[in-house]
Amino acid sequence: MKNVYIETYGCALNRADTYVMITLLKNEGYNFVENPEGADIIILNTCAVRLETEERMKQRIRELNKLSKKLIVAGCMSGAEPATVLSIAPNASLIGPQSVEKIVDVVESKDRKILLEGDRAFMTPRVFDGKIAIIPVADGCAGNCSFCITKLARRKLRSYPLREIVEAAKYSIQRGAKEIELTGQDTAAYGLDLGGSIKLTDVVNAVAELEGDFMIRIGMMTPEQAIRIIDDLIEVLKNPKVYKFVHLPVQSGDDRVLKLMNRKYTIEEYKNLVSEIRSKVPFVNITTDIIIGHPGEDEEAFNNTLLLMKEIRFERIHLAMYSIRPNTRSASLPQIPDNIKKMRIQIANKLYEDIALSIHSDYVGVISRVITTELGRKGSVIGRLVNYIPVVIKNENAELGKWYDVKITEASFYDLRGVLV
Repeated sequence: MKNVYIETYGCALNRADTYVMITLLKNEGYNFVENPEGADIIILNTCAVRLETEERMKQRIRELNKLSKKLIVAGCMSGAEPATVLSIAPNASLIGPQSVEKIVDVVESKDRKILLEGDRAFMTPRVFDGKIAIIPVADGCAGNCSFCITKLARRKLRSYPLREIVEAAKYSIQRGAKEIELTGQDTAAYGLDLGGSIKLTDVVNAVAELEGDFMIRIGMMTPEQAIRIIDDLIEVLKNPKVYKFVHLPVQSGDDRVLKLMNRKYTIEEYKNLVSEIRSKVPFVNITTDIIIGHPGEDEEAFNNTLLLMKEIRFERIHLAMYSIRPNTRSASLPQIPDNIKKMRIQIANKLYEDIALSIHSDYVGVISRVITTELGRKGSVIGRLVNYIPVVIKNENAELGKWYDVKITEASFYDLRGVLV
């Protein structure tokens, strides 16, 4: 049977798509290899969320195309910018993120295939790496943000059947998974395409009822959809099998910029949402995304973002400098000069690091319960607190997939360090 090499970039949903493709191809007897030189077929699962990412994808397509193997370019760049991909690799097959269940057809076709859209068969993965199983709950989202190219690649919201999600989680837990990551572009939008009769919280509750020693991580959700399910969301966050972790991208601290972004909430609504969660879920970790330098962000708007960071004191912030994405509404607006964007992101990064270090420093000297899920550098093991803050354990006796009492000895803005008690 032919050898397949697959390389993946981007978000958890992209990684879940890769696991789906691996599952389907393994079912057909295909063998997977560790390097492209040893493969008959190469699959590149791309990301196009930012300009620098897209440039990296272009370079990687060029490199892989030179190997003269059967090349399949999957992921968001294929879905959103197929002409760009084909201009670099004219003979490559393309498969969009909402067509990944057809990967076997593309691999086995003697001719070039281009499959960018289609009705997904809602296949969930039956493979995972280490102790973390990534399981998609939905593909696509209910929003239409002005800056987002992913919407062009994943055009429709499609919620996976509850039974399929639970079966995938059960399969993974029985094979040693200790973290079930329920992922999607907007997990809180789950069920909107099904008439609203079923919600994300129903999915979390169903997975939490499975037997086994594991934790559930709920993936990113938009504030407006989180507000829609807030009461039920707070209740599932209280479940001992659910990480006290909420990823709520605010994107800007200024209402005028949020309107230009076509975000569907105000800063006051966002602050009320965070306050409601924090008041009812002890130790909860509120993580966010912020775009610096989006069109329309003047000095006042930027300062409003800094003020929001200081007021909410996020445990983690994914900061990104705005970059133009083709065929998006934000690309047509007057742009902020690069030198101003670079200056602003340096200021925002410094503030974020100071706040996060202050928060993490409070853990130093504390003995905390930690579950180990990943291998770190130099023989270390990475575990997670119940609020998903990472802890690097410098002890060769620590095993993956176990709960340990760990004394926190050091803190950085990014993580904690500790030793077994």
